[in-house]
Amino acid sequence: MTAEIIDGKLIANALKEELTIKIEKLKQEKNIQPCLAVILVGENPASEVYVRNKERACEKCGVKSLKFTMSVEVSQEELIDKIQELNNDSNVHGILVQLPLPKHIDEKIVMREIDPNKDVDGFHVVNVGKLSIGEIKGKNAAFIPCTPKGCVKLIKTAIGDNLSGKKVTIVGRSNIVGKPMAQLMLAENCTVKVTHSRTQDLKQECLWADILIAAVGKPKMITKDMVKPGAVVIDVGINRTEDGLVGDVDFEGAMEVASHVTPVPGGVGRMTIACLIENLLQSCLKQF
Repeated sequence: MTAEIIDGKLIANALKEELTIKIEKLKQEKNIQPCLAVILVGENPASEVYVRNKERACEKCGVKSLKFTMSVEVSQEELIDKIQELNNDSNVHGILVQLPLPKHIDEKIVMREIDPNKDVDGFHVVNVGKLSIGEIKGKNAAFIPCTPKGCVKLIKTAIGDNLSGKKVTIVGRSNIVGKPMAQLMLAENCTVKVTHSRTQDLKQECLWADILIAAVGKPKMITKDMVKPGAVVIDVGINRTEDGLVGDVDFEGAMEVASHVTPVPGGVGRMTIACLIENLLQSCLKQF
């Protein structure tokens, strides 16, 4: 079998085109331009690249983007003051604090200071709680973390909207990807297993899955012999190696066994940014 590549770039571009039309309509009918405020602390090269990509996507979709760069030595109190200032600014509809933060700052405390209605990353405990009880539709729905949200869209593009009954294995249990991914798959009536560093016989857990989602940050950890024939493989990982950027999945090996595979780069990463714009539009509509 030669798997079909799930083209994240193509799917993300289509989503951004839809969002651009909706944003333009909002501008014309209500004279409102969605505005995203991004706070970048320190000079982390990877974070700077992510923020730059988000700025470009905002510009293409007609979104106003504000960037606030703070010193790596900024105090937690100063960072929170900036967040509260943005919370109170009615012209700002979404707030994003780029992670990771310096070690002297407690990320959990900082995330809780963002207005839940402007939390376009979906990391505030209010949005996490809404997601956990399945409150994911309607005006007051949770903001869903962008990467898992993008993964669901990629899966549905590949095999259709009805995922009911599918067996899903998620490799990784982070608050950013693994856990919210599990909640989203449960909402689709899938049977879900979340695996991690203490999981026994990871290979068998992966081979069980119709949909395999890798999000651990280890280059090519998921090998060909861990993929069920005909499975959909979603590679969330992005790792810098001497050979360039690679995912958590051995792409060439998986292509020989799976039915659909996301590439790295050009897969999930593109969808993450498109879903951020979608969350921002959701946030903007919530506030009017």
